Amino acid sequence: MYRIKQIDTDIDLSGFSRWLKEQGVGHRITEEGGSQILWLENPEHTEPVIQALERFLREPDVQKAVNTTARSPVFVGGRWQPSPRHAPVVLGMILLAVLMAWVTAMGQNQLSTLLMFVDPRFYDVGTMADRIQALSSTLASGQVWRLITPDFLHFSWTHIIFNSVMLWFLGSQIEWFDGRARLLLLFVATSLLANGLQYLVTGPLFGGLSGVVYGILGYCWLSQRRVPRFQFPPALITFAVAWMVIGFTPFTEMVGLGRMANEAHLGGFVAGLALAAILPVPKKAPRNRGA
Repeated sequence: MYRIKQIDTDIDLSGFSRWLKEQGVGHRITEEGGSQILWLENPEHTEPVIQALERFLREPDVQKAVNTTARSPVFVGGRWQPSPRHAPVVLGMILLAVLMAWVTAMGQNQLSTLLMFVDPRFYDVGTMADRIQALSSTLASGQVWRLITPDFLHFSWTHIIFNSVMLWFLGSQIEWFDGRARLLLLFVATSLLANGLQYLVTGPLFGGLSGVVYGILGYCWLSQRRVPRFQFPPALITFAVAWMVIGFTPFTEMVGLGRMANEAHLGGFVAGLALAAILPVPKKAPRNRGA
């Protein structure tokens, strides 16, 4: 063990210790001569841990968020493990997506056209000008739901399962810590930009919650840097961005995965980053609403 910092005993480090554990940082906190001593197993962690500790001690909002997270009933053994009652809105989104997958036979019947950005049976969407005209006519007729409903159109069980797992893992944290209003705002904003960009580039034959998932990931990553409260592997953002970049190459089609909705991924990710940048972190962090 390597001794790296001495802290007054009147400072509660239990939340910070829990956060270090979640990050995979081996450590120990002891008491000596009326002070707390922070020890690390790996000296390579010293600099980032010192920076995180100084921010924890300096910023009350960060300290409050970290301590509240540590006491949250949805963290079991230091791991994020919510039940359905902790994130009913996210659960509702997933159930609606599964229901629509069944009703539309995975996008194979005509009912699926009701969920598309515009109805391809009635409009020529071969050019950008055609798509703009089709969208204008569609909205003028009152079919505004189409701006959002492509989120619930999936074309395989693999597609919907992956999106549902990611939405549950990250979306449930936003619903719990930042509130349902913030989650719904994020869902609408990322849907509009993700679906709109995808439609303008490729037309209406797309669907899935991937744009929303990318938006939520972007929001969690950037907002987390301001006030730590979410739990996810740091490598997840690297993997997601790398996969998005790969999606713009012929690779996925070469290996038989088909063409991904790359513009939706990009649009959702940008929307999530933008909301994290402009929206204040909720002052009332996480409702400690009983288990």
